[in-house]
Amino acid sequence: MAEAPRTRWNGAHPAPAPFGSREFRDALGRFPTGVVAVAAHDPHTGRPVGLAANSFTSVSLDPPLVGFCVGRASTSWPALRSAPRLAVSILGADQEEASRRLAARGGDKFSGIAWHASPSGAPVVEGSQAWLECEVEAEHPAGDHIIVVARVHHLSDQGGTAPLLYYRGEYRALEK
Repeated sequence: MAEAPRTRWNGAHPAPAPFGSREFRDALGRFPTGVVAVAAHDPHTGRPVGLAANSFTSVSLDPPLVGFCVGRASTSWPALRSAPRLAVSILGADQEEASRRLAARGGDKFSGIAWHASPSGAPVVEGSQAWLECEVEAEHPAGDHIIVVARVHHLSDQGGTAPLLYYRGEYRALEK
């Protein structure tokens, strides 16, 4: 029999943290992250929709799973979650502008972003370091975010020179 997931949260509201959200954000900002674009075609309009995320990680090799977090207030996530497949593009250092466009609220986020289709047709940001075509497998509510676990069906390692990094609230470059 499989062991039930463990959690310390019992549904009750915990005591307030002994620090503010700005202090928490600043401390976590000390951890550099890569940046990905998560994209699909909106099943209702057929238009490309996407978002930028810097909370991306591998979850499992067998089966191949990845994870990323999406803010509960995201206006893009409802369309993305209803698409049959998503493309996760791992962005390179020269793709800061694409990340900024995808991180913005509203509008046509793909205006000015070159892309090609994954095997199922999901938008892959042109020139990305690598891309993965995924299907949402699970969503887990977590505070003001949703943790998304997605199964990888196709991928391509495109190579590239350097990753797009996010550190202390800014885009950064690797120093040699």
